Amino acid sequence: MVLSSRAFDVVDDDDAQRLYRDRGWTDGLPVIPPTAARIEAMLAWSGHTPDTVIGVEPVKQRPLTAEKVAVNAVLAGCLPPDFPVVVAAVEALCRPEVLVHGATASTGGCAILIVVNGEVRRQLGMSSAHSVLSSPDRASICIGRAVRLVLRNLLEVRPGELDRSTLGHPGKISWVVAEDEEGLDGWAPLATERGIPAGVSAVTVFAASGPRQIMNEWTTDPEEVATTIVAEIRATMLHYSIWAGNYAVVVPPQLRSVFHAAGWSKARLRSFVYDHAIVRRADWEAVGKAAVVSDRNRDTEYRALPSPDHLLVIGAGGEAGGFAAVIPPWLGPKSAATTVPIGVCVDC
Repeated sequence: MVLSSRAFDVVDDDDAQRLYRDRGWTDGLPVIPPTAARIEAMLAWSGHTPDTVIGVEPVKQRPLTAEKVAVNAVLAGCLPPDFPVVVAAVEALCRPEVLVHGATASTGGCAILIVVNGEVRRQLGMSSAHSVLSSPDRASICIGRAVRLVLRNLLEVRPGELDRSTLGHPGKISWVVAEDEEGLDGWAPLATERGIPAGVSAVTVFAASGPRQIMNEWTTDPEEVATTIVAEIRATMLHYSIWAGNYAVVVPPQLRSVFHAAGWSKARLRSFVYDHAIVRRADWEAVGKAAVVSDRNRDTEYRALPSPDHLLVIGAGGEAGGFAAVIPPWLGPKSAATTVPIGVCVDC
């Protein structure tokens, strides 16, 4: 296998770490030196040749080759079996509907959320339970970090350079969620709902703002739980962005059981949120934004979702606690969630 990446001679591991820090090729955490053998092992696992183009970033028109993606996967600590998931996530990022250039350059500070479905979750030992929003296992944190290093090293998405985030959030380091498919109790996995055939692993990529945790432990009425979720979405519309787009809701087992007991499907939850997550322009007056309210627009209504299907309902989280999380979009309809199968072509 012939690699095209430039090689560097180093004295020892400390010298390798220093090289990557000094050149800005790391996020500040220690890296695994990407030797030729390690890069080749990544490529062999995915079946890609070094020059295979995984995707082309639409704005820069920059091709991202399998070799360069593999270099960053090694740096991030990925093992070869992780690499097909990284490849699928990078492919998804390059889809025009994600608008990765705008999302990663924006002052809004979103991060790339990767939701993983299918058998690959179990093969890699990915956890869907406790601390699920903070990459709770080896594979999750390394895969998310690899995607971030791809952005950093191949697309110059570095803080203060292309990354102009005013604040950002911790998901910028790594943000991967494996859905709890075994505990969905009749709910369809996210990837299946988004057109991926049963039995095929997939990733869904989403330019997402930081999660907002909600709690409602005082009811067994699914409509009341859904109303609490809607309240947080409406608050986000008033405090952050009024524009409709993909929202995600992560529902752990305790609150999922409320919906399951009442026979609510994911589709019914999506429809409820679509029907109720609405604000009027005049509502901005109560949150200090009267300057954008006028007699002409004050009665205009805004929905959080362009359609019910724009809500991503994800089953995940620890078994105890009446918690859920609302994850808002980066900027309404500017960027859309995208789902890509892992290691196969379902349209071929």
